[in-house]
Amino acid sequence: MKNGDCHLRIGDESRRLNYQQRQELEFDKGQAQYDGFPAKGVVPADLDTTLLDTYRRRIGSSGTNTSMLQARSLLTRSGEMTNAGYLLFGRAPRDLFPQAHIRVVKFLDTERGTGARLGISDDSDHRIEGPIPWAIEQASTVIEHLVPVRRRLVESGHFEGRPIVPRDAWLEGLVNAVIHRSYSLAGDHIRVEIYPNRVEIESPGRFPGLANPSRPLEISRFARNPRIARVCADLRIGQELGEGIKRMFDEMRLVGLTDPVYKQSSGSVRLLLQAVPRLDERVAARLPRGSQQVLDVMRASDRPLGTGDLAEALGLSRPATTTRLRALEAEKLIRWQGKSKKDPRAAWSLVESF
Repeated sequence: MKNGDCHLRIGDESRRLNYQQRQELEFDKGQAQYDGFPAKGVVPADLDTTLLDTYRRRIGSSGTNTSMLQARSLLTRSGEMTNAGYLLFGRAPRDLFPQAHIRVVKFLDTERGTGARLGISDDSDHRIEGPIPWAIEQASTVIEHLVPVRRRLVESGHFEGRPIVPRDAWLEGLVNAVIHRSYSLAGDHIRVEIYPNRVEIESPGRFPGLANPSRPLEISRFARNPRIARVCADLRIGQELGEGIKRMFDEMRLVGLTDPVYKQSSGSVRLLLQAVPRLDERVAARLPRGSQQVLDVMRASDRPLGTGDLAEALGLSRPATTTRLRALEAEKLIRWQGKSKKDPRAAWSLVESF
């Protein structure tokens, strides 16, 4: 606009953005990179030399720390340490980024509850702080210990304990959250919530641009923090190839579980990895293509959803959504709740036995 104001369309209204919100929008769209901003006041003595030595060996660098950091754009042109450099190699990144930690919580029930009914398991609330490579390693150890295990009949014909969600699936989700979260959003952190029937990972920041969270496999590669992503790829923590989401889908499908589901709010993205079996192949063959995604979206919701809600979440037309809903209803997998066909509050819900 001519006066410099910036408005963002949300639902059926336009909201005027303040400076911080405009800047965050630039980060979301890749027009600016917060991990390349200078970390004010940081000096070489604030870095962990052990981590730097490990990184040097990994990339085969024979130069000085300064030249190595410059080669990965972890120093500004004027020689200042960037936010990425301090988050990756700082001794105590929390002094500049108190929100840059991971909280891992295990709940006793399938719902988190509130107040006295907040069912957190004893000794199962962990906060992991520190440089990114160390934090990912420590968090993965904690999560692996807390994820519930179920006995299943495996290929050998014996019953063995297996985690409710494959390790590679939740590990990809954790790594993606840490590498691609918005570090400019103060006061928010990464949350890993472990339930008896699922693992949820929520991180600050949104998907880029107009990306549709209901179609994550179609989201083009985007690195909110390219410097952090590059170093983590060098350390074999994550790949720069944009394959993280695809790998999560592959790992869940490999063990016969429903696809991962993403839910996006105004300031964060939540990933749901549910220990729910996919549709039986014979049933799936009778249903229209995309019916599994309808069930995934419904499971991820905390309330019954109307046809319009589902169409919007799935990115489908209303007639196409209705076709899938009617087919699922015929298989007795979902039910319609309403007083009449024109009831504006009519909604669809899962059949309890399913």
